[in-house]
Amino acid sequence: MIASIIEGGNFLDHRGSISYVNDFSFKEIERFYIISNSEENPIRAWQGHKLDAKNFYCVSGAFKIHFLKIDNWENPSKNLKIETILVSARESKIVHIPAGYANAIESLEKDSKLISFSTLPLANVCDDDFRYASDYWKINRA
Repeated sequence: MIASIIEGGNFLDHRGSISYVNDFSFKEIERFYIISNSEENPIRAWQGHKLDAKNFYCVSGAFKIHFLKIDNWENPSKNLKIETILVSARESKIVHIPAGYANAIESLEKDSKLISFSTLPLANVCDDDFRYASDYWKINRA
């Protein structure tokens, strides 16, 4: 399985607006986090999971979500292909990153916030958290 986008929408009338992603199921979600990177360090990189799938929704601002399929958890190739998906609070979509991938989260605007929905129970996280140096794979920031 590769990363996918679950499209949502926005509704606006005289009362205000509603953003939604009705096709997203919370059935397998165990917990969530809200990520807000600092201005000094706008990239949070690299974290991988053999078992935990991640689902990202932008609440404010904008992010680039970079991800790659890990080939060897103990010594991954430095030549793995980085994929990137742009998310913004102006859109309503969830980016699903399946288990077996590493990701990097890059803030594009000040005060950006991203919700990360995780599928693995907290008790199992310590055995499934693989961290790599932030420069292990070079992110193109153009």
